[in-house]
Amino acid sequence: MRTKRITVMAMCIALAMILSYVESQIPSPGIPGVKMGLPNIVVVFCLYRLGGKEAAGISLLRVLLVSILFGHAASFMYSAGGAVLSLVGMILLKKTDKLGCLAVSVVGAVLHNFGQILVAWLLMGPNVIYYLPVLILSGTIAGVIIGMLSALMVKRIDPKL
Repeated sequence: MRTKRITVMAMCIALAMILSYVESQIPSPGIPGVKMGLPNIVVVFCLYRLGGKEAAGISLLRVLLVSILFGHAASFMYSAGGAVLSLVGMILLKKTDKLGCLAVSVVGAVLHNFGQILVAWLLMGPNVIYYLPVLILSGTIAGVIIGMLSALMVKRIDPKL
C-alpha cells in the first residue's frame, strides 16, 4: 500500500507541474500576478484524499521544481510565500470539518494572495498593499472555480490509500 501511495503522490506532483506550465501559457488578463491557480486543483484534492502533510509536500515540491525549471528566484519567493500561507489556512480550515472544498479553496486562494503581497511588501515596500483588493477579488473568483473542480475530483476519485 505504501508503494501505491508514493506513486499517487508522484503523479500528483507531475500533474501539478503540468498544470503550472499550462497556466504559464495562458495570457495574463493584464493584471500582474493574477492567475487561475490550476495546480491548486491537485493540492486541494490531495488535502482531502491524502492528508495535510502530503498536500503540503506536493505543493511545496511543485513550487520548487517549477521555479527551478521555468522561473527564477523572485518567482520562487512569491510562490513559496503564497503557498505556505495558503497551505496553513487550508489545512487548519479542513481540520474543522465545517466547510467543504469550495470554502477551503477560496480561503487558500485569498491567503495565497496575502502571502504574495507580504513577500512583495518585504521586497518593494508598503505601497504594494494597494494592490491587495484586486488580488482578493481575483483570488476569490479563482478559488470558487478551483474549489468546484476540486470537489468534483474528490467526489469521483477515491484512490483508497
